[in-house]
Amino acid sequence: MSDPTKSDPPSFDTRDPKSPQFWDERFDQRFTPWDQAGVPAAFCAFATGRAPCNVFIPGCGSAYEALWLAERGWSVRAIDFSPSAVAAARAQLGARADLVEQADFFAYDPPFAPDWVYERAFLCALPADRWPDYAGRMAALLRPGAVLAGFFFLGATPKGPPFGIERSALDALLTPQFELIGEHEVTDSIPVFAGRERWLTWRRRA
Repeated sequence: MSDPTKSDPPSFDTRDPKSPQFWDERFDQRFTPWDQAGVPAAFCAFATGRAPCNVFIPGCGSAYEALWLAERGWSVRAIDFSPSAVAAARAQLGARADLVEQADFFAYDPPFAPDWVYERAFLCALPADRWPDYAGRMAALLRPGAVLAGFFFLGATPKGPPFGIERSALDALLTPQFELIGEHEVTDSIPVFAGRERWLTWRRRA
């Protein structure tokens, strides 16, 4: 993802974010401006207000949140399709490295029925032509009453990643299968997301 605050980014060979190699290059060169290097406040507030349950984290990056949840007794599975991202996550998770797998979200079945899919910089890593696939797969993964909740990057962008989505387009994408039941502002965004994030909680319709 491009960082508007970084004037001289590294040189990359791969320009297709639908390729694992795109993300491998960025992790290998430690160019990860989307990485908060910790657990966001809105995530902590949401999780603290719920009983531990099954959480699935696609596009997990360094997986700080997976470790936070696991240390508090939650059942967690995190995936990324970039081998370098998975290596970074496993190094960060230490003894809990087995929580992370290398896998393609669109073909992967978690080892449990998720009660919550955590969205953190995953939708905005996908070009717009994959958004309908995202919505369909989320609907297939979540049973009625389960939630898709996390950070959504709002407002169209001329290029990406991050690929911003207009709020009206997001509503049109998700409301056929999901009901919006919660929304909060985000106060601790990192620069690449600042002013554009909202915490949204979507519940799978019956």
